[in-house]
Amino acid sequence: MTVLFAPTALLPAGWAKDVRVTVDATGTILIVETDAASMGAERLAGPVLPGMPNLHSHAFQRAMAGLTERASAKGDDFWSWRETLYRFLAVLEPEDVRAIAAQLYLEMVKTGYTAVGEFHYLHRDRGGEPYADHGIMSAALLDAAQEVGIGITLLPALYQANGFGGVAPNPGQRRFLGTVDGMLDLVAELARRHRANPQIRIGLALHSLRAVSPDALAACVAGARGLDGTVPIHIHVAEQTAEVDQCLAWSGERPVAWLLNHGDVDQSWCLVHATHMDQSEVAGLAATKAVAGLCPTTEANLGDGFFALLPFLAAGGHWGIGSDSHVCVSPVEELRWLEYGQRLQLRRRALATAGKPGSTGASLWGPAALGGGRALGRPIGGIAPGARADLLVLDPNASTLYGKSGDEVVDAVIFANTGQAVRDVMIGGHWRVRDRHHAAEERVGAAFRRTLDRILPAIDF
Repeated sequence: MTVLFAPTALLPAGWAKDVRVTVDATGTILIVETDAASMGAERLAGPVLPGMPNLHSHAFQRAMAGLTERASAKGDDFWSWRETLYRFLAVLEPEDVRAIAAQLYLEMVKTGYTAVGEFHYLHRDRGGEPYADHGIMSAALLDAAQEVGIGITLLPALYQANGFGGVAPNPGQRRFLGTVDGMLDLVAELARRHRANPQIRIGLALHSLRAVSPDALAACVAGARGLDGTVPIHIHVAEQTAEVDQCLAWSGERPVAWLLNHGDVDQSWCLVHATHMDQSEVAGLAATKAVAGLCPTTEANLGDGFFALLPFLAAGGHWGIGSDSHVCVSPVEELRWLEYGQRLQLRRRALATAGKPGSTGASLWGPAALGGGRALGRPIGGIAPGARADLLVLDPNASTLYGKSGDEVVDAVIFANTGQAVRDVMIGGHWRVRDRHHAAEERVGAAFRRTLDRILPAIDF
């Protein structure tokens, strides 16, 4: 048993004082007591928040962050960025992906992410041929997560086409390609291999409606649910207006509407981005209890647009955050810019409270943590019995937190943070960061630098 004592902690019902948390040997919270005594417990240095799940990650993209910002003569958008992505990933080997992912995951943990949903579509070798071990890339990602100690939901992604209606894939996509049977075999093998590890969950990703046919989508979902009735299912959808137009031309329906009408969407799904929805799609998605996966810093970087947050909240929708392409690795920044995007559009403040009096920060942190946990299919996102012990200890002496209490703390973390708020990080009952230091950061950083020294000279940006 591990017994912790926090001066204050953000629980599902709100802030509480003198919180005693008992954690069992597997990393699960057994008991949460408030107004408790500290006798015999490890006293924590400051206020405690539940760790934040990062529900959407393409780990290898962290190594190209900052290298795609040079303007071209033709103009730039998501589709031109994607061509750069293809050139970048063409040089990566499994050991490169592992080194990049470990560095990324370590950065996540130090900023307050305690779990990651890895949307994984880099399955084949550099020539586009299947690896002899079809799980070698998956193993690289899982190994990286375990070295750093972050919880992971691995989401192997089916990718088959370059456009709606089965357009043939282009050469840049050859490393993504797979079959329904191959994907289900991979999911089954990974789930069997890691079923005893509470820090690993295996789910399923469908890259997008443009990359997966209706028949393949239905067969893959049915097969995965046959293996695991609560399997997390993720898909990119309605990220770009061009995607919406192409989907309308192909099917007569908008992308989210098509999924709601044909995809058997329920609370086990996560629709990543869902940026461009009309009113009926917003209401329909909220009604399914699926999670909307929002990635504001990537959506801004790629020029995607703004999610319809206020109508979605009014409809009772569930949501979480991800860092996606990792141009930024900070839950604070994702939440801040989710709120700021709404403010810039509507020219009003404090919008995440959905019209109710209260803390904007608490209205962001709590729902994002719980929604992210649901999307990853793991008992995380809250400090409560039965949840994993994923905890962030804040530094009460940080300049932006000093003298603040209750919801003022989380408001300051999000809207006044200089990046120094998170002091200690516990994941699954184990301390992974103490006094802002991770035990593996020198080793992981050195491997990352060696990888960049090898790959960057080979890429034409």
